[in-house]
Amino acid sequence: MSSSETGSEEVLGGRGGGGGAGGGGGHGDLASRTLVLESKRFYLDVKENTRGRFLKMAEISADGRKNQILMNLPTAAQFRQHLVSFIECYQDLEPVDPNNLTQGELKSEVMYKEDKKYHLDLKENARGRFLKVSETFTRGHSRFQIFIPADGMDEFNQHLKELIDEYNDGDVEEASNFPENRNIRIENKTFFFSCKRNAQGRYITVSEFKGNYRNSILIPESGWDEFNEVFDEYVKQCKDNA
Repeated sequence: MSSSETGSEEVLGGRGGGGGAGGGGGHGDLASRTLVLESKRFYLDVKENTRGRFLKMAEISADGRKNQILMNLPTAAQFRQHLVSFIECYQDLEPVDPNNLTQGELKSEVMYKEDKKYHLDLKENARGRFLKVSETFTRGHSRFQIFIPADGMDEFNQHLKELIDEYNDGDVEEASNFPENRNIRIENKTFFFSCKRNAQGRYITVSEFKGNYRNSILIPESGWDEFNEVFDEYVKQCKDNA
């Protein structure tokens, strides 16, 4: 079966994105699940590399086309929390009326992960309802997406939960202790704020993106209060002297 393959595995894996949907490709493959939802086949693969464990979600359509998105396990756990709310929303909806389709999204959420953004959109067309999950990058214009039939969201969620529970190595709990990443856009630049931890302790990264340009600073926890105090005072002085 020939297929056109897209995805972002090189970002998480540090190598070219390739390999079959069910595993292989040079990464540490820990587990794989296969789901058949309507006319599509989905693969959920847990992989591991030097940057940690991550989940590859691949969709194979009836004509052989392949799409995939990647998330590290903490992001996948956050995605699953949103997925539960989408399932609840879907269950409360009236049946699809082909003569009165809803334009736009029935429900939407956005997740931010450093220089990546995930869009979750519940939509409908004449064939039914579906969840579109898109992975986009601040740098460049890469966009990857999969489409999960709404009737299959519950089964998809169950497999996702089992994989996260089994292969979580502590990163999910660690991430749950940190606030969700934030971002702001100022003129033609985007700034991302992320709280992290390493062997030296916790720190905040502030990353600036403009096109393919990226620059970051790291602020150790020991300096958060002083940094905030100096920044606030300096902004006040700048405004007073304007």
